[in-house]
Amino acid sequence: MPNLPEAAFLNHAGLNRQHVFNLAELPADLVAPLAPAAHERQLILFGHAGRRLWECVQAEGIRTEHPIDEYSVRTVEAWLAQALPAARARFVFPQSLGSRHIGLQRLGTIAGWHRASPFMVGIDSVWGSWFAYRVAILTDTDLPASQPVDNGYPCTSCATKPCITACPAGALAGGSFNLAACNAGRLAAESDCALGCTARSACPVGAEHRYEESQICHSAAGSLATIRRYQENLHKIA
Repeated sequence: MPNLPEAAFLNHAGLNRQHVFNLAELPADLVAPLAPAAHERQLILFGHAGRRLWECVQAEGIRTEHPIDEYSVRTVEAWLAQALPAARARFVFPQSLGSRHIGLQRLGTIAGWHRASPFMVGIDSVWGSWFAYRVAILTDTDLPASQPVDNGYPCTSCATKPCITACPAGALAGGSFNLAACNAGRLAAESDCALGCTARSACPVGAEHRYEESQICHSAAGSLATIRRYQENLHKIA
């Protein structure tokens, strides 16, 4: 965990994963789409792990289409005003802001947060898959760069692989993730995974940090709507 000023504020607000990158030390093809200005020297990535963030979002009330994004942005804005009032910062994620493409999973891999699970969600041995990327900003700061964390990778030592057998669509049965099968399974009538991934829920790692059902359903409803729009567009093209 980086030694960010006022990190306790972020942790209490649920953004309990933070990582500071020096742009000059990141792969050029990862930085280029962000089109950093000359004064932008660092990227700070904020994530959440466990249930605390959703508890905070619910306490404010769910009144908009993107309550998690909006809460997270407001929290980082408040943190910047409190901890780094002189800093210039530009939000490059979340995408609900209309931001540029950003390679979150690659950044997470560099930070040590992201190792792919069979069900294609990042995982580690502490939090399991119950974490997510929430905000990324480019800044003119000169904070100490964070060191990668290593919470361990549980999948290589998992003998039973319950996530594979739990998927009703068989999307993990072939030894690699089958996106088409996953999408078809979620769109099926009376699907068991329309509003929550049964493979993800079957994974025992980090089970104590598992999201509340309301958060699982909220996030899954958003991705399900995206899948439906994609399929509708395919039919129009055909």
